[in-house]
Amino acid sequence: VQLQASGGGLVQPGGSLRLSCAASGRIDNINDMGWYRQAPGKQREPVAVFISGVRTNYADSVKGRFTISRDNAKNTVYLQMNSLKPEDTAVYYCNFRAFSFPRWVDYWGQGTLVTVSS
Repeated sequence: VQLQASGGGLVQPGGSLRLSCAASGRIDNINDMGWYRQAPGKQREPVAVFISGVRTNYADSVKGRFTISRDNAKNTVYLQMNSLKPEDTAVYYCNFRAFSFPRWVDYWGQGTLVTVSS
């Protein structure tokens, strides 16, 4: 099973983008679903993550601007990004974490580039 991320691109500061990430097949026992990003020269960091299907964690830098949502039936997760800033420029990766006895398995999308620039 692979994750396919899409929706990245070039946008001006203040603009919006919506990222999508869909699994190519069925993944059982998904615990976490979310988005991470990696800017040039920096480590990958969490942006917005559904934890255990119960709560949502957002990075402080995106609170109030980004919204994560999901469609469980389609094994799809979305990231609506509004009021984009140049510092949001990064490659965005989706992640599903599932339990496959006896271990946790991380599925990663291939990454989609978001560039915020005038």
